Amino acid sequence: MTLPTLSIRITDVVEIILLSILVYRVMLWIRETRAWTLLKGILVLGFFVAVAYALQMDTIKFLVAKGTDLALMAAVIIFQPELRRAMEQLGEKRVLPNIVPFDSSRNVSERMSDKTVNELVKASVEMGKAKTGALIVLEQNVSLTEYERTGISVDAHVTSQLLINIFEHNTPLHDGAVLVRENRIVSATCYLPLSDNMVLSKELGTRHRAGIGVSEVTDSLTIIISEETGQISYAYRGELSRGVSGEELKARLVSFQNKTVDMKKFRLWKGKTKNEEKDSE
Repeated sequence: MTLPTLSIRITDVVEIILLSILVYRVMLWIRETRAWTLLKGILVLGFFVAVAYALQMDTIKFLVAKGTDLALMAAVIIFQPELRRAMEQLGEKRVLPNIVPFDSSRNVSERMSDKTVNELVKASVEMGKAKTGALIVLEQNVSLTEYERTGISVDAHVTSQLLINIFEHNTPLHDGAVLVRENRIVSATCYLPLSDNMVLSKELGTRHRAGIGVSEVTDSLTIIISEETGQISYAYRGELSRGVSGEELKARLVSFQNKTVDMKKFRLWKGKTKNEEKDSE
């Protein structure tokens, strides 16, 4: 008796690799969101359903068969924010960044300049010393337009004096967040989504939760100045770094500068653009 020969094609290997990556990413997503708690509940429920099928409990079998579709629909509704964020993160991967520049508007000339970084650090340190509460959101690849619309348009160069004046007590623009795009303050008094992370310290107020919240749903970096303690903190990807110094904040902002997509290598002419010449001046 001869055994049948198995032929493995290149497409089979590629398919296995893709499925492995997909399963791995799904497991990571489940572990990092509330879906992990749901999964544990599903496993417990699955055990009892398996017992019901083994013992031929017809009523439970009928309810399970009729309720599966409804349960899946409910799960999609409940985890809509997590599913949306997962799709956004997939889009941020930029599968073909070196082949097709889908977002040509994000080029090297549009990063924050060193002057902007210095002005942000200077304002943060000064407001920290004066215990002036502040919330500054720095846009990256994910657009903050939906939050920009909730505030008042400013459209001005980033300067420490302007930021300090905006967040000064009893001024019309001090309440809410300031949004910074490239080297400009685009909007003030903006409303941000609050984080619902139950692990966060109970000491954190609305300002910190808003800063963490917007960093959970976008790739922005948020600078937070505590009104009670004067502490400088920053939030990125849902993680909060508290009590940082001016030098630590500057190092983080310099690192943040290099997070945007560098399109310089696509330019045939190696000279400076008009925007770069303005920034260097």
